[in-house]
Amino acid sequence: MLLLFALMISMLVLFDQNLRQSLGEIVGIGLAPIVGFGGDRPILTLLLTGLVMSFFSIVVRHFFMDWIEQARNARMMSAFQKEMRDARTSNNTFKLKKLTEMQPQMMSKSLKTTQTQFKLMPFTMIVVVPIFAWLSNFVYFDVSSTSFSVPWEFNADMKGQNLLPNWVLLYSLLTLPFGQVLTRVLKYFTFGKKLRNLEQEGEVAREVQDDQGEETGE
Repeated sequence: MLLLFALMISMLVLFDQNLRQSLGEIVGIGLAPIVGFGGDRPILTLLLTGLVMSFFSIVVRHFFMDWIEQARNARMMSAFQKEMRDARTSNNTFKLKKLTEMQPQMMSKSLKTTQTQFKLMPFTMIVVVPIFAWLSNFVYFDVSSTSFSVPWEFNADMKGQNLLPNWVLLYSLLTLPFGQVLTRVLKYFTFGKKLRNLEQEGEVAREVQDDQGEETGE
């Protein structure tokens, strides 16, 4: 229910222009003096606000997601699908029947990861939607010049639209690489910590076995 409520509020804010502008004006009281730059550096504004939103959403997701379990489930699902393909190719009906019976359990494991991500959406929307509302006001009302250049177009307009508004596409172009790098860095430290813990547990187990061996010998 909380997720549905958050989605409804977000859709209402994004599609109701008056509500979006009002929310953007409120948020702009705090953001405009910090990253607005008087509307003179819109690309820098998009970059900085994008970094803040990406950092917040990725860090929240990281601390609530079990990346070890997700990797284990992904590996198991990949192996399961391979076995299903092999069973179909070899026409092994007995094996295929057994794998089909196991399929709901495998899908349930995979679904848990998706459910966790959906449960986190209301928390991230609390920050992301108001900032997007302010960015919309900023681009359409505060920016002195909305022209920018990209490799495939030298005179693009932030207020223009190609499936999505150009300023949204520019925001994604600026922030997606940062999000990918930050996600990989956090995963690297998570898996590194897990490996160190396993090594320590292995050393403790070996010490216990050595002590037991010495006591037995005595």
